[in-house]
Amino acid sequence: MAAKPIVLVHGYSSGAPAFDAWRSALISRGFDPGLLHACSYRSLTNEVTIRDIAEGFDRALGIQAGLDEDQPFDAMVHSTGMLVLRAWLSAYPKRRSRLKHLIALAPATFGSPLAHKGRSWMGAMFKGNRQPGPDFLEAGDRILSGLELGSRFTWDLAHEDVVGPWVFVFCGTESYRGLRRLAHEPGTDGAVRWAGCALNTRKIILDLTEDPARKASARRISIASWKNIDAPLVPVEGKNHSTILSDPGDHLVDLVAGALEVEDAGSYERWQAQARPAKPDATEPWQQFVIRALDERGDPIPDFNVQLFTRRAGGRESTVQPFDIDVHAYREDPSLRCFHVNLAKIGADKLENLWIRVMASSGSQLVGYHGYGSESPEPAADSRDGVWDAELDISSLADDRGVRFFFPFTTTLVELRLNREPLPVSGRNQVCFF
Repeated sequence: MAAKPIVLVHGYSSGAPAFDAWRSALISRGFDPGLLHACSYRSLTNEVTIRDIAEGFDRALGIQAGLDEDQPFDAMVHSTGMLVLRAWLSAYPKRRSRLKHLIALAPATFGSPLAHKGRSWMGAMFKGNRQPGPDFLEAGDRILSGLELGSRFTWDLAHEDVVGPWVFVFCGTESYRGLRRLAHEPGTDGAVRWAGCALNTRKIILDLTEDPARKASARRISIASWKNIDAPLVPVEGKNHSTILSDPGDHLVDLVAGALEVEDAGSYERWQAQARPAKPDATEPWQQFVIRALDERGDPIPDFNVQLFTRRAGGRESTVQPFDIDVHAYREDPSLRCFHVNLAKIGADKLENLWIRVMASSGSQLVGYHGYGSESPEPAADSRDGVWDAELDISSLADDRGVRFFFPFTTTLVELRLNREPLPVSGRNQVCFF
């Protein structure tokens, strides 16, 4: 039986007792109760950030859990606990060697569709702090900002973190019941999206700032390798965001106990074969895209939109629906947009000759966005808000590396780069002149 400490990290608006059922289940499988450490952290205070909690977690590991500075440990996280642990890991590289196994239960790896609702007055009434004092009815605004879909925090964290070597991700396939079901959206366990759980993600850069006709080395499309290890989502039938923690069931506990015994590639592959669902197609294949639009200086482009379409012989177009129907713009920086797509409904496996159309607006006739690859090099002269659009063939994503734009149960990061220039782009401009 594993002799390493196991640290348990709960989710938003919860506490250490949330892991009571798991503590009992692990002890019944022979795990030493003295090695199970469930932490608590404050999430209903508006001034505290997820990175603040991560640093508090580091201090608590040594002072209260009794772990030595370099002592290895395993971790089990639920929901927001995933962000806390990853923020802790990414702060200092030496920390990464300490974590040996990561069990992620319904992790909010890329946030939650409920987070922006929790920042509202209604969210404070239902989830807000009930303890008398200056934090009364606070709902943890800065934590919820990090949890919001498409947040700058999760975008940056995806670039920073490297988690390994052994990661195991589980999420329920059912929604909440009762009144909570009213907030349910498809492709979730009631609080987190299946496509937003896994750590393995890929970044694609669509760069329209360079003219490939003038610069031979200009690459319009750049594709990064997969970030982190390949740890596919394991769906857990009959569980939702709450019951996966409070009532895990023997099968899930057995899988977790086996995961904590994995020590090499061979045992990891055998574990994955055991965890593979009996009905692999029972869960609809959803994917998340977090798209960020920047100009050539790295400044955000807050007003933009993207559409996917296919182009056939003779130039005929067919819009890919419903790619851009479920879109959330990050409240604090709308240059970040989160798209949630049911790949089965758009027929992703049959799409050919795929193109992307980018539309951007400066809101002014004085400046505008533009890029290479459009029939219109700049916004129209009569455009009052500098609206401009461009098209880019992304069929080439299916290159010799087998890259696919659509990949179920993952989050794909897409960075759009455009130029921002005084108008008109050529000749005498209207911003500065002699």
